Amino acid sequence: MELHDNEQKATRALLISVDYGAFDAQASMEELYALAESAGAEVVGSMIQKLDKPIGASYVGSGRLEELVEMCKAQEIDLIIADDELTPVQIRTIEDATDVRVIDRTMLILDIFALRANSKEGKLQVEAAQLRYMLPRLTGKGIQMSRQGGGIGTRGPGESKLETDRRHIRRKLESLEEKLDEIEKRREQLRRRRKKEGVITAAIVGYTNAGKSTLMNFLTDAGVIEKDQLFATLDPTSRALKLPNGVSVMLIDTVGFVRRLPHQLVKAFRSTLEEAATADIIINVCDASSEEALLHLDVTKKLLEELGCADTPMITVYNKSDLLDSSAVITGISGGVHISAKKGTGIDALLTAIEDNLPVRMHRVKLLLPFDKAGLAAEIRKSGTLFSEEYTAQGVELDALTDDKLYAKVKEFEVN
Repeated sequence: MELHDNEQKATRALLISVDYGAFDAQASMEELYALAESAGAEVVGSMIQKLDKPIGASYVGSGRLEELVEMCKAQEIDLIIADDELTPVQIRTIEDATDVRVIDRTMLILDIFALRANSKEGKLQVEAAQLRYMLPRLTGKGIQMSRQGGGIGTRGPGESKLETDRRHIRRKLESLEEKLDEIEKRREQLRRRRKKEGVITAAIVGYTNAGKSTLMNFLTDAGVIEKDQLFATLDPTSRALKLPNGVSVMLIDTVGFVRRLPHQLVKAFRSTLEEAATADIIINVCDASSEEALLHLDVTKKLLEELGCADTPMITVYNKSDLLDSSAVITGISGGVHISAKKGTGIDALLTAIEDNLPVRMHRVKLLLPFDKAGLAAEIRKSGTLFSEEYTAQGVELDALTDDKLYAKVKEFEVN
């Protein structure tokens, strides 16, 4: 599925949803609108139908299906996007009735991921997720798979041709998964090396478009792409950040979350999400100016719990707080750290919060090491942070930062 092409004419999209009480249909529709725009579509209309449950064969009711047909003709609709995960039968029914291409929420997000992925790993993950999702949806009409680059099923193949296509997709998936496994092994080796070398990691997580990349850039000059669009960042970026107390931590920017994030995407992007799962500290960023800030925080926390990091120290960061008036800060949201990554306000409080949540206690010490204990200075250079070093007649004077283990070795040489 491609919303972007070389033509200047934007894809005219119509959004549809069935409100059956499983989620906030209106809020989800607004998010679908933003997703569609991020993919490059021009949203020209929407329709929400209230039902006890989606219709098995057509998703919407027969009356609404007739309305869809008329709307598609009147507004020259190119694409219908459903705010749900559709079955192959539902897709085919709506397409046959309207003669318009139909995709669902998951397919839309996959398309955006395909547009945003830049690294080799990101592209492989997206392709594997697309094929995995499309495989059971490969039908006689074959319209959905035609957007996957290979043009599979575009002329209504027979069942034997479909089986050939399925085998080809399965072989392709096996090849992709082997490549991804190799990349994951290298990533795991990197994680183990970080742990062995005592590197402290802090993962920046949060709802998509909350300002994570802006914060990353402000703190580290990482050069991460900043755009006012959903899923602007897919590939994880790691940069070192030196805290005011002298401790260095590895900041990792991760892919943004959305409500009802499809399971296929959680699985596909497990490596970037595991950067959060294995981090020592989690920095949960939300857009404080959003009316759904608390909901966004809840979505992120639940996903983090699914990843097994409920016990990891978490710092809640309310970004874009400069867009709120003082009363909104007091009555709407409380706790956490209020910042503006764009303007740089509140950053000192955030750095203090990171220091307070470091996994090891750090000691800033001034030492006078006898010359026969100079080997301890080498340990500090390797495991701690050395601010200054001066050789005097009495020994080596050091200003250093050490953890508990190293402090136990040097504390007898501490001077006021």
